[in-house]
This record gives sequence, structure tokens and C-alpha cells, in this order.
Amino acid sequence: MDIKKCLSGIFLLSIFTLASSFAQDTLRLSRQQSEIKFLEENLLLLAEKLNIPQAEALTMQAKLWPNPTLELDEINIGTSVNGLNGTGYFGEGLPPILGNFGRNQQISASIEQLVQTAGKRKKLVDMEKVNEAIAEQYFQDLLRALKLEFRNSLSDLQYLQFSRKLYRSQLESVRQLSGAYKNQVELGNVSKGEYIRLKAAELEIAKQINQLDDELHEEQKDLKLLMNLPPEIYLVITDEGYERDIAQLEKMKLGELSHLAAEWRPDYKIEVLGLDYAQKNYLYERAQRIPDLAFKAGYDRGGNFLYNFFGVGLTMDLPVLNRNQGNIKHAEYTIKQAELLSRYKAQEVENEVILAWQNLQTSITLFREIDPDYEHTLDKLLESYISNFKNRDIGMLTFLDFLEAYLENKTIILENKLKIQKKAEELNFTLGTDLFN
Repeated sequence: MDIKKCLSGIFLLSIFTLASSFAQDTLRLSRQQSEIKFLEENLLLLAEKLNIPQAEALTMQAKLWPNPTLELDEINIGTSVNGLNGTGYFGEGLPPILGNFGRNQQISASIEQLVQTAGKRKKLVDMEKVNEAIAEQYFQDLLRALKLEFRNSLSDLQYLQFSRKLYRSQLESVRQLSGAYKNQVELGNVSKGEYIRLKAAELEIAKQINQLDDELHEEQKDLKLLMNLPPEIYLVITDEGYERDIAQLEKMKLGELSHLAAEWRPDYKIEVLGLDYAQKNYLYERAQRIPDLAFKAGYDRGGNFLYNFFGVGLTMDLPVLNRNQGNIKHAEYTIKQAELLSRYKAQEVENEVILAWQNLQTSITLFREIDPDYEHTLDKLLESYISNFKNRDIGMLTFLDFLEAYLENKTIILENKLKIQKKAEELNFTLGTDLFN
């Protein structure tokens, strides 16, 4: 008896441990919690964000002066043993540098410093600062695109969860009815054909649930990748946040939205910054016409008529053949090209905002056509139809026709809410900011 109790206890403990492991593998998050996880953990965002300090490092590098150049030359490694005057070395001889070191030692040393003229270093720094701003906007543009993908995936997952719950609930109802009908068939009270028709409806609903499960797994895979979650996690998004506040969406008018995109859209800012970079590059190329200067200071021991010679010098290119004409002309055309691209982007952004706003209004119009109590009325009618069917007050075909219409209408309502959710996010995307939360 004690052994049986022990075995029973071990069995129950095993069941509890297994259930706990399954519970741990299911992760339930709200939309807000999911987005926090996405912003903190998404690998593409983390990688793109590193471009910003990279650009800042290049700006820091552009601010640095060129290093001076040190040259040591003409160091003799010995002396002639047959000097002209018989003293063992050429000339009159060199005194030691320190003590007995450096006697008859020739050496030449010089240091050279390049000095950039016409503000080239400052102009180069200005260009790199524009690159910093462009790197920031590229990050914002990637964030904008990934946010749209992520939020739409959240909405899709919620839609699939709602749909599965809807079909699962009706599957349970139909199974109960088919079970009751099976008993009646065995008693000879109903025909087997009616029972088969009900089982066919049950199988059709089960098939739909199976398809929804496949789509759920696919959507979870995408979200887990975006949030950098372990693959074995079963992700569940809570119900809140699926329905948008329609009144908020209707507040803003198209005329009020048209100027926001130019202020917020990172892809438009990139084109504007591209024009700014082209203009600064033009100034830099023009500055290249003026040659840089290289100042030199030198010391020569024993290579001149003086034992110790100190001198200074200056070198520069002579701008006779090459005055950077080609690069300057190239920079001029780059400015014209950047102007055209920024104008085109401005037109593209405005058209995208109008289209997104129109699409949102179309979805809201359909939502307004659905009576607020219609969904509740559908649920009450289904309960009535199930009760009447059980009592044999309505026939099989009437019940199944209503069940099909019920599922279709509930799906239309869910799809409309999903469409409004996505169209609102699309409008946020075209504006470049989260105007509608």
C-alpha cells in the first residue's frame, strides 16, 4: 500500500513538473511589453545603431592634424682609411658630439609639418558631421520599417488568436451536438445522414483550426526573431490593444498631416542631408585648388661648409597643371542631382501620406457601417439557434447555414479591426512618427 502511494506521488510530481515546464515555455506579453522587448533586443537595430558611433569616430579623426614627419639621413657608417691628408678620414675631421662619441660622424635630420590651407580640415569635419546625421537617420529609417513590420505581426498574431478562439468555441459546441446526435442515431430517433452532415461541419471547423495553428506558428516565428526570443518559446499576445480608438483616428485631418512627414520622415531627411553633404563637398573640392604648405626644419652635421648647419624650408605644389577642375565639376553635378532627388522624395512622401490617410478612412467607413451591438446580437442569436436545434425546433440545414453565416460575420468584424490597426500603423509609417498609438 505504501509503495502504491509512493508511486502515485511520484506520478503526480512528474505530471506537475511536466506541466510547469510547459507553462514556462509559454510567454504571455502585452503589445507594450512586446515592443519594449523588441526595441531593446532586436539584433538588426543594435547592429545599425553602431553606425552612429562609427560616424562620430570618423568626425573625431577628421579633426586631427597630420602627424609631423621626421627624417634621419646621411649617417655614415665608417670613414676612409686612406684619407687625402693621411689622417684616416676625409676633410679636416669632425669633433665628437659628446665625450668621445660621434667623432667624424656625419648626420642629417629634418622634421616636416603639413599645414592644410583654405580651411580644408574644417570643411572635412563639416562633411563628417553631416555623415553623423545621415547615420542617425538611417537608424531611424530602419527603426521605422521594423516597427511597422513588428506591430503588424503583433496584430496578425492577435487576429489569429481571436480567430482560433472563435473556431475553437464553435468546435466544442458542434462536438457536443454531434455526440448527442450519435446517441440519437443509435436509438433510431434521427437519420444517420443528419449525423454525418453534422460531423462534416465539425471536421471543417477542425480543419480551419489546423490552418490557423500553422499561421500562428509562422507569425510567432517572425515575432520571436524580431524580439530575439528563444525559438522554443510559445508566444502569446494578450487581447488588449487590438481595437483602435476610432475617435482618435478621426481627429486629425489630411491638411494637418501633410506637413508632419517633411518634419519627421527619416528617408526624406536623408535626401535633404545628402544635398547638404553635396554642397559641403563642393566647398571642400574648391578649397583643394589652393595647395597645402609643408614647413621644414633641418639639421646637417658635416654635410655642409659648416660643421653644424641649421635651416628651415617650405614646400608646396605649384597649381599650374592640376587645379582640381574635374572634381569641382563633379561636385557641381552632384549638387544638382541631390536637389532633384530631394524634390522627388518630397513629392513621394506627400503622395504616400494622402494614400495612407485615404485607406484608413475607407476602413473606418466600413467600421461605422457595423452596428455597435451587432456582434453581441450575433452571439445571442447563436445561443438561440443552438437551443432551438437541440429542441428540434429548427432543422439541420437551417442551423448549419446560420453557423456558417455567424463565423463569416465574426471573421469580417475581426478583419475590419485588423485592417484599421494596420492602416493606422501605415499612416504612422508614412508620417515617420507615432501619431496614432
